[in-house]
Amino acid sequence: MNIYEVLRSPRITEKNTQLGVLNKYTFNVAPEATKLEIKQAVEFMFKVHVQTVNTMNRRGDERRVGRWRTLRSRKPSHKKAIVTLRAGEKIEFFEAQ
Repeated sequence: MNIYEVLRSPRITEKNTQLGVLNKYTFNVAPEATKLEIKQAVEFMFKVHVQTVNTMNRRGDERRVGRWRTLRSRKPSHKKAIVTLRAGEKIEFFEAQ
């Protein structure tokens, strides 16, 4: 897999910004990406040293649609990764202006 295809987008939420204090950052990643590929992509793109990578496969939520809410559809599933950096390092992309 190409290194530029691994990281899809950063996950910027209230909970994830609080993880920045612990040197943890969260990304949406390609479903077929491995932990090693995620580590290499973060180190290459942000010039930091990754200590650990934790991944989660999230199944899309089911919703009821239609006039009588009888039809069911599903939001897309996705994979996210929580990356822990070495002490003293940070990714400037996530820092508030």
